[in-house]
Amino acid sequence: MTTVQTHSPEETLALGEQWGREAQQGLVIALCGDLGAGKTQLVKGLARGLGITARVHSPTFALLNEYRGGRLPLFHIDLYRLDTPAQVAAAGLDEFLFGPCGITVVEWAERWFTDLSCPTHHAPRPPQLMTARLEVISDSVRQITHDHPRA
Repeated sequence: MTTVQTHSPEETLALGEQWGREAQQGLVIALCGDLGAGKTQLVKGLARGLGITARVHSPTFALLNEYRGGRLPLFHIDLYRLDTPAQVAAAGLDEFLFGPCGITVVEWAERWFTDLSCPTHHAPRPPQLMTARLEVISDSVRQITHDHPRA
């Protein structure tokens, strides 16, 4: 596990951008953290690192946003509005976990996966999974603890 602290939204964006430049097809990034921890900011950076120029926003109401036009497609899933494992399973998102044709990022991933460093749940691990926990340290500081994708 690696832990970094960012001291501004721009630094969180830059970390995501670095991840986007390094990302390979099939990567699934599971993000855990409270509201306001910087999950969507990290995804914006990831999109930038992939060369995606579209405006990235949280898919809280849509559940899934797809972004194309970069080096790889980005599938951005937000599970905030799903409360139970049955709701997550019924959403039919498995295709974005097992062999996605791009990169998949899942916000509120603890509502879906088993054995994450973030607590709980029910789906098996995708083959290339990177987990990241974002914590609010202060108004301007975020602590991001992440692992590296497992192939």
